[in-house]
Amino acid sequence: MSIKHSLLALLAEQPTHGYGLKAGFEQHTATTWPLNVGQVYTTLRRLERDGLVAPESDTEDTAQKTWTLTDRGARCLEEWFAQPVSNDPPERDELSIKVLLAAGAGRADLHAILDAQRAVTMAGLQAHTRLKAKADPEGDLAWLLMLDALVVKAEAELRWLDLVELRLAERKAR
Repeated sequence: MSIKHSLLALLAEQPTHGYGLKAGFEQHTATTWPLNVGQVYTTLRRLERDGLVAPESDTEDTAQKTWTLTDRGARCLEEWFAQPVSNDPPERDELSIKVLLAAGAGRADLHAILDAQRAVTMAGLQAHTRLKAKADPEGDLAWLLMLDALVVKAEAELRWLDLVELRLAERKAR
């Protein structure tokens, strides 16, 4: 997740201070990913160093500064929005790593791992589906989009778990 670009996008809406950026990020992402305010200020200092943002006042206190997007920052943001997100190489995924290592080592009960994960993923899918049913389609767009992503990811994970079991059964049959 690019905090740098997220802060640039928020500053493109309006100049604000660090805590406003934290609150705006969490609001825009339906509070799915809490953002540490210290990370906001660290990122703002880097963005300033790189000429992507500028303080509107000369105060030395970073927490009191209101930040604005520079022309260079606006161009950087436009480039980020224009570029599709690549999953090549794929991000590290703890579940995949766990299953691959368990399958390769042969020391863990892979079926127990799959069953436990399936139960947790199914419970998450059901919880997200219930939340979607309660969400206001007019006022909760960010929340609904986030829930859609979580539902689709859970469905994909369940499908992958099924494929792992299928491959294990095929291998055992040989």
